[in-house]
Amino acid sequence: MSDKVFTHAGQVGGLVHAGRQTVDAESEMLSLRPERLGEYVGQAEVVETLEIAIAAAKIRQEPLEHVLFHGPPGLGKTTLSHIIAAEMGGTLTVTSGPALEKGGDLIGILTHLATGDVLFIDEIHRTPKTVEEFLYPAMEDFAVDFVLDKGIHARSHRFQLKRFTLVGATTRVGLLSAPLRDRFGIFRSLDFYTLADLHRIVRRSALLLEIDMDDGGAEELSRRSRGTPRIANRLLKRVRDYAQVRAGGRIDRETVSAALALEGVDDKGLTDLDRRYLKTIIDFYGGGPVGIEAIAATLQEESDTLVDVVEPYLLKIGMILRTSAGRRASAAAHQHLGYPTQEKLF
Repeated sequence: MSDKVFTHAGQVGGLVHAGRQTVDAESEMLSLRPERLGEYVGQAEVVETLEIAIAAAKIRQEPLEHVLFHGPPGLGKTTLSHIIAAEMGGTLTVTSGPALEKGGDLIGILTHLATGDVLFIDEIHRTPKTVEEFLYPAMEDFAVDFVLDKGIHARSHRFQLKRFTLVGATTRVGLLSAPLRDRFGIFRSLDFYTLADLHRIVRRSALLLEIDMDDGGAEELSRRSRGTPRIANRLLKRVRDYAQVRAGGRIDRETVSAALALEGVDDKGLTDLDRRYLKTIIDFYGGGPVGIEAIAATLQEESDTLVDVVEPYLLKIGMILRTSAGRRASAAAHQHLGYPTQEKLF
């Protein structure tokens, strides 16, 4: 993979300078990322779509079309952006929607992209509207328009950009404006991973980190990883710490269970926040239905945190139900937490 990876850390005199990378982009996390599509585990339809699009772009000798990935956090959107840059042989520039506070931030980045480079914008739905409008001509015509001077002396100038690929990632695709969403040529959703795929990911990560883990340990860790590779890799490191101190460095099923019990992760992958969320619905609101704002106020958590982080997995495994009247705890949630199942639940 190309070692030219830049992050947008601020605007200085119109030039983008490389800043400290996020935790996910630091050297150890990058070492766990697959570098080519052939190494990528899971998301088979997404990978096949990208393989065809990349191969076709190379035949035509032109940059890949703009790509939008959406889905819950930790499913590989950032990893796929690294892979796209590597496969296309371009430099990857990384930024995020909230970091682009004004149009000059975006213009500074766009004007320094070379032909075939990849610009990755994480949480693109949080890009300010004034900044987003600069993206429209940049994506469609590879140009940016800006106004010089003010009043009667004002004049518009169009700056031609090099042909680049924009990769956007969002956890809330419904918050994207229609004009921005429609300018992406490739639009793919990432879903939670199967246990078999997570097992392969955990085994690969354990090999890279030189961890002694048997199949039972890998299976148990995969089962508790909420269908999410990022969580699997994070929990693997916590289990590694526990094993080195308490289990002689060897990781088996019992070691994983003991280590994750300390982390508050139960046998279905639910965390303390997940359980508090479910207990709030059951204890305070009679099992529901109840609105998300009421749950957030009771838990003293941001509603966006609950919607983006907690609810996707609970919906996936059938622990909660979304109705027009609000959220309800399912019979499975009652059983898992040891509550008697109400007759109205199913």
